[in-house]
Amino acid sequence: MISLPLTTPILPSRCLLHQTRRQNSTHRRFWIRSSSSLHEQVTAKTTKRVVLVRHGQSTWNEEGRIQGSSDFSVLTKKGESQADISRQMLINDSFDVCFTSPLKRSKKTAEIIWGSRENEMIFDYELREIDLYSFQVSLLKKEGKEKFGEAFKQWQEDPANFIIDGHYPVRELWSRARSCWPGILAHESKSVLVVAHNAVNQALVATAIGLGTEYFRSLLQSNCGVSVLDFTPRADGGSPHVCFNRLNQTPNSPLAGGSSGGRKASKQVILVCHGQGNNEDSAVINQAATNDQSMNMLGVIQSQKTAELLLDLRVSSIVCSPKAASVETAGVISRVQKAAGCLGVDSVPRHVKTKQMNELDVEGVLRKSNQDNDVIASQLDEEAVSALWNRSGKAWESLLDELSDEESNPGEIMVVVGSPMTHISLIAQCLNLTKEGLGLFHLDAGSISVIDFPDGPSRRGVIRCTNYTAHLGRWCSPITRPA
Repeated sequence: MISLPLTTPILPSRCLLHQTRRQNSTHRRFWIRSSSSLHEQVTAKTTKRVVLVRHGQSTWNEEGRIQGSSDFSVLTKKGESQADISRQMLINDSFDVCFTSPLKRSKKTAEIIWGSRENEMIFDYELREIDLYSFQVSLLKKEGKEKFGEAFKQWQEDPANFIIDGHYPVRELWSRARSCWPGILAHESKSVLVVAHNAVNQALVATAIGLGTEYFRSLLQSNCGVSVLDFTPRADGGSPHVCFNRLNQTPNSPLAGGSSGGRKASKQVILVCHGQGNNEDSAVINQAATNDQSMNMLGVIQSQKTAELLLDLRVSSIVCSPKAASVETAGVISRVQKAAGCLGVDSVPRHVKTKQMNELDVEGVLRKSNQDNDVIASQLDEEAVSALWNRSGKAWESLLDELSDEESNPGEIMVVVGSPMTHISLIAQCLNLTKEGLGLFHLDAGSISVIDFPDGPSRRGVIRCTNYTAHLGRWCSPITRPA
């Protein structure tokens, strides 16, 4: 993981079209500190891991009703089952405390996950779901559209500026989420469980890493999805460094479904970190390899398990870094896709386009920043960060061009294979961050991250999940590992 200064971005409230973004790519984007930012208010004395969980499926989720902060729905049987699976996912974590919304659907989920633990549970009303005022009156979504007309359209298309009954719900939610962090981080604990709701969990994640209200619905939170944030104190005693360890680890495969916030993804990019290479040990697998290494036996197993996970999808194309481990991983995925028929999965032959993309090779950039060729464990110099950012920007634009060329195939799924640092850079590019955003994320070898494009590749993507490794079985990176 690299550690870089963290500040709050100023970004346009609406996404620009892909073509416009390309034309303005040379324009400088600024980051500044904001007095209302979480990072100006909070300090941390010890390393702390915060695990966020959304409640399980509720009766109103199942019926498609607008819930907001109302407290009429309860967990369905499926929701209770999801909560129990999350309990098993987190059973080895010695949480010191659980903060939870007191709304019934969240409270029940927290109680199932908490199980027989004797440590305290804190019910915090500030963790309730977003307040939607007149919207949250048990209306089905289609009824809300009929009753509220333009207001409902604004809620769907421009939620950051959505106004109802004289309130701006998303703006209020962001303010409330910021107010929750001081209490959570001030608690004398190293591992904290927070159980809440879809929108408020989005706001908690966003405010922790300095993203504004325009990112509402950009970071998916599925029922019982687990997200992890690590907070590390700084030597100067200032605001802690925040690392987004993983997003939305769900009881089921993150590839299931294919919708983002109720909208079906027209395109999807699956970022696959190549399998572990030779001479890479468990302490450094998050870093890019220092030379062109082939995969070791563990890496081969990781790539095979990833290929098996992807077998249920019809992959349209595979784009990979020219480095050996990435090429090998892409080859395994391609061969398994093409063998879907003889594996008894698909009766229709699969043809997968594959290509190498030089811009996905960031290892050379990292090597130049370290003359001794040691793995970079803490911080890149400014020149290396700029070079990495410029290269990843070109790669991201090329990938979007690839997706845009297949408009006749709205269900296209592109798999991109590269190093963890390559994909960290692409995630930051997708979110339209600046190069400082490279210090926000962590990915493991063999992990997958998923980006949906419900409005097509010309608009900002929705991050479905990051750093998913459950498919690796005994070789996965457990959520409960030390921060």
